[in-house]
Amino acid sequence: MLRSISPTGLILPALLIVGAYFTFTAVQGNHGLFRRIQIEAEVDRLSLEFARLEAETERMEILTRRLSDDYLDLDLLDERVRAVLGYARPDELILP
Repeated sequence: MLRSISPTGLILPALLIVGAYFTFTAVQGNHGLFRRIQIEAEVDRLSLEFARLEAETERMEILTRRLSDDYLDLDLLDERVRAVLGYARPDELILP
């Protein structure tokens, strides 16, 4: 005798499959826990990079101000000319 499967007998396996799918998606999906952890790690890395770039920008702004027409730092100008152009006074000894 053939036994027919009742509709209530299909509900439990279907619910288990749907539950497993949503659990997997919540952990592994595009908006899941693993992706969130990756995004938070990238945010931390980019925040550190941003802080480093801000500090470098601030340093460059100070150097630019010190070489501007309004405020000229002769020591800094001398240092930059020597570093960039390779100039030296005749009485100086240069050690590489």
